[in-house]
Amino acid sequence: MTDVVLRAEAFLFDSDGVLVDSDLSVEQAWTEWASRYGLPAHEVLALVHGRPAAQTVETLLPGPLQGEALRLINRLELDTASSVSALPGAVECVSGLPVRDWAVVTSGTRSLATARLQAAGLPSPGVIVTADDVRRGKPAPDPYLAAAAALQHEAAACLVFEDAEPGVAAARAAHVKHVVGVGRDTESLPVDAFVPDLSCAAIRSGSVTLSRTSP
Repeated sequence: MTDVVLRAEAFLFDSDGVLVDSDLSVEQAWTEWASRYGLPAHEVLALVHGRPAAQTVETLLPGPLQGEALRLINRLELDTASSVSALPGAVECVSGLPVRDWAVVTSGTRSLATARLQAAGLPSPGVIVTADDVRRGKPAPDPYLAAAAALQHEAAACLVFEDAEPGVAAARAAHVKHVVGVGRDTESLPVDAFVPDLSCAAIRSGSVTLSRTSP
């Protein structure tokens, strides 16, 4: 397949599944959490990807248990954060970007996002938008709108890298310029192109070149 070149003024990256491989950490933390509340782990894990932990907790548990349960999963995820690693191409893709041109937009808490980025050896962006910073998380547009505003760009001038359906929905709702899916599971989502990982993405001078892509 031919390369695809997409232009944008700023680049917004989801963290888990795009920049960092946190699958093992997520599975360990949420499996233990599910056990504490007598819930089937496979049913819990099916709900957690790409959405704030608070939304998952609210979906699965009654109100009186939610505060304690949210504190528990936040602690369990932090306890396993050191096990994450950078996904292929992630460090190279973001290392040369000016801080004013890129942001991380994640459904995790700020402390978890920071811990995972550090554990993976990724540079810290000038802007990180987390579940702590917005009233509504993905799939609402709020996180991507907040990141664009913090970078002093219009959302319509930004390109988003996402790996999960709620994140793609959030980016589309924010009316960003382009959405690039990362990972094979994004082929069926409403993205402008997809790459297996960020080793197939090169950002230079306001554009990204994507190799081995598909519309």
